[in-house]
Amino acid sequence: MAYGEPAGTVERRTPPPAAAPTAEASTLGVTVYGCGQDEAVLFRTMAPRLGVLPTIVEAAVSEATAELARGNRCISVGHKAPVTRATIRALSEAGVAYISTRSIGYDHIDVTFAEKVGISVGNVAYSPDSVADYTLMLMLMAVRNVKSVLSRADAHDYRLHNVRGRELRDLTVGVVGTGRIGIAVIDRLRGFGCRVLTYDSQPGAVADYVPLDELLRRSDIVTLHTPLNPGTYHLLDQDRIGQLPPGAVVINTGRGALIDTEALIAALEGGRLGGAALDVVEGEEGIFYADRRDSPLENSALSRLQSLPNVIISPHTAYYTDHALRDTIENSVINCLRFESENRRG
Repeated sequence: MAYGEPAGTVERRTPPPAAAPTAEASTLGVTVYGCGQDEAVLFRTMAPRLGVLPTIVEAAVSEATAELARGNRCISVGHKAPVTRATIRALSEAGVAYISTRSIGYDHIDVTFAEKVGISVGNVAYSPDSVADYTLMLMLMAVRNVKSVLSRADAHDYRLHNVRGRELRDLTVGVVGTGRIGIAVIDRLRGFGCRVLTYDSQPGAVADYVPLDELLRRSDIVTLHTPLNPGTYHLLDQDRIGQLPPGAVVINTGRGALIDTEALIAALEGGRLGGAALDVVEGEEGIFYADRRDSPLENSALSRLQSLPNVIISPHTAYYTDHALRDTIENSVINCLRFESENRRG
């Protein structure tokens, strides 16, 4: 599989659907798990137009909640909770035949086991601009030392020492993964006048492709836009982080486990790297999207990262815009409609 993020059906590079397939005469029931209030409003608003009847479930899909899908062959799930083998088995027993995840990534689903029990899995495409914009913001924040500037300003320290920044036009940026989001990032970087190097195991864009090791050696900033799979797990490990130039910055808006977190922390604490801006962190499950103000993270990798003045952490929010959320909901429903249209019984 290419390193660029997939779109459409799992393991297929397809553009987002332009319109819903022709619906059956009867309304299609879809059980929507892990549905936030903002998502529920969109599901209910779009349902009459798309010809579906959503059953909204606030709880994440699990072995305990699988029975709520009985009567609906299609379900929509979020990316915040894993879909385990036990859950998939329970969904199969409840009559589910299709899982549409409201995310580009699908590493939270045991796709292989789902296929074994006869359940198809599909992912969605949404506006790549949401993540691309956020990626550029993180780059600029990192090279301008914004975390330090703002923390000092909050403490009424308005001196400028040790916060002199760098300009993107003077830097080389390495983009790992040239799917829709990676390409959108490249398009934005060209406007800043910086040198852009790219790597993908299946090159397809009009870009300056180089081997990964060369990209790492030459890049002042490396940004990751690849799916998480066995081939990309700890893509930036100790050896590859060691290839980066002193003072380099790492950006990750893909998946946390693309980076060996302990190796990253060691490079940051040792002063070899200039900084990191991470919207995703290894082990974020159960932490991000929760209010943890009354339960501090003691001695965790996340707390160690957050304590560093040159590390920016945000809670997996790069995708979260009005436009992208509408795309996500609509395309998740359209995936279900397409599945039923292509797999009509009788």
